Amino acid sequence: MKSKRAFRTSLLSLTIAMSLIVSACSSNGGAANPPTSNSNSPDTVLTTPSNGQSDDVSNGDGSSNSVDDDPSLGTTPSSTSGSSDTRNVASPDTTATPVSTAVSITEVTALRLADAKTGWIGGSGQIAFTKDGGSHWQLQYRGSARVRQIFALNASKVWAVLGSDESKSWRVIRSTDGGAHWKEAGTVPSGAFLHFTNNTTGFAGRYMTKDGGATWTKLSVPSSLVGEVYYHDAANGWAVQSAKGKYSFLRTSDGGATWKTVLSRKSEVTPTGSIIRSAGKNDAWIELIGESGMTQTSYALFHTTDGGANWLPAIVHNTAGAGPAPGFTNADTGYFGGTSGGPGELYVVNSQTAFMGGQCMACDNANTIMETTDGGKSWAVRKTEFAGYGKQLIAAADAKHAWLITNDYASSSVLYTTADGGKKFSTIHTFAKPKTVQ
Repeated sequence: MKSKRAFRTSLLSLTIAMSLIVSACSSNGGAANPPTSNSNSPDTVLTTPSNGQSDDVSNGDGSSNSVDDDPSLGTTPSSTSGSSDTRNVASPDTTATPVSTAVSITEVTALRLADAKTGWIGGSGQIAFTKDGGSHWQLQYRGSARVRQIFALNASKVWAVLGSDESKSWRVIRSTDGGAHWKEAGTVPSGAFLHFTNNTTGFAGRYMTKDGGATWTKLSVPSSLVGEVYYHDAANGWAVQSAKGKYSFLRTSDGGATWKTVLSRKSEVTPTGSIIRSAGKNDAWIELIGESGMTQTSYALFHTTDGGANWLPAIVHNTAGAGPAPGFTNADTGYFGGTSGGPGELYVVNSQTAFMGGQCMACDNANTIMETTDGGKSWAVRKTEFAGYGKQLIAAADAKHAWLITNDYASSSVLYTTADGGKKFSTIHTFAKPKTVQ
C-alpha cells in the first residue's frame, strides 16, 4: 500500500510539472505558426494560420484579439432589406453575427479581388485577406507605411505599393502564396496605377518592370500630359495630351517609339486630370476630370474597342456649379450624365463591363454606383445610396459580383457586396472606428 501511495504521489507531481511547463510555453507566444519579420524594416510580415481560421488571429507579438477583447475591432452587423422603388440609404440585406478579427483598420485605402470570395484590403499600415466574401479577415502584414495600392494577378500572386501621396518613390512588396508571406520586391518611381501582366512584367504609368518589381525602366511618353500614361502591355499604351484649348488622346503600339493622335477635341475647360484603364490591346476607357465648384466636379468618360478609331462618350457629366465636362458645353444634353455631384471610383472588368461610382459631398449619403454591360452605351444606375465622405473603393470579379467600400472621417469604413450587379447590396463588414470617435 505504501509503495502504491508513493507511486501515485510521484505521478501527480509529474503531471503538475508538465502542466506548468506547457502553460509557460503558451504564455511566451509558442504559436504553431509564428510570424516572420524583416530585421531591416520595422514592418511585420504575419503568417496566415495554417488551419485557415480567422476567429483568433495573431497580432505578431504572441497575442491575439477578438471582438470581446477590443470593441473597436470590426464587426459584421445584422441587416434589413431596403425598398427597390426609390433611392435608398444603404442597409444590410442579410443577417449575420459579429465575427472575431485582429484587423483594426480604421480607413481602407486599397482593395483588390482574386474572385468573388477572395480578396485583400489595405489600410492603417496593414494588409488583410478574406476567403469568404469579406465576412472574416486575416491580418497578413503590418507596417508603418500607408498601403497605397494592391494588385492581384491571381489568388497566389499579389503585390502592394506602400508610401504616402507625397513620396518620390514607393516601396513594393509581393507575395507568391496568397499573402501568407510577404517580402520586399523593390521600389517604383511612380505612384500611378500598378498592374502586372504575368509573374515578372508589370507597369506603373511610364515605368515597366521585368523582374517582378525589383528594377524599373522608363518608357517613352508624349509631352504635355494630363495625368499619367497607361501601358496595357510592353507595346500598347495610351495617353492624354492637352494644349492650346484642346485635348488629344494618343496611342502607341510600339512601346512608345511613336505616338499617334486618335482623338482631338476642342475644350473650353482644361482637364485637371485623367484616369485610363484598358481591357485589351485595342480597348481603352479614358476618364477626363474637369473643374470643381459648389461641391460638384465635371467629368467625361470615353471608351474605344477598336484601337481608337471610334470613341463613345459613355458619360458626360456637366454641372451647374463646376461648369461643363472637358470637351463639352452645358448645352450638350444628349449624353448620359452619370449620377451624383462628381466621379467616384472607375473599375473596368472587361471591354463590355465596368462599374462607375459617384460622390455627392453635399448629400446626406454621398456614394452611388452604376454599371454598364454593353461597353458604356447604357448604364444601370443602382438605387441604393451609401453613407461616407471619404475615399470610395470599388472592385469586381465579374459583371455580377462587385464590392464597394466607403470611408468616412468620423465613422467606420464599411464593406458592401452584390451578387447581381448592384441591384441588391448586402452590408458584409464594418471596420474599426476612427480613433477620434472611439
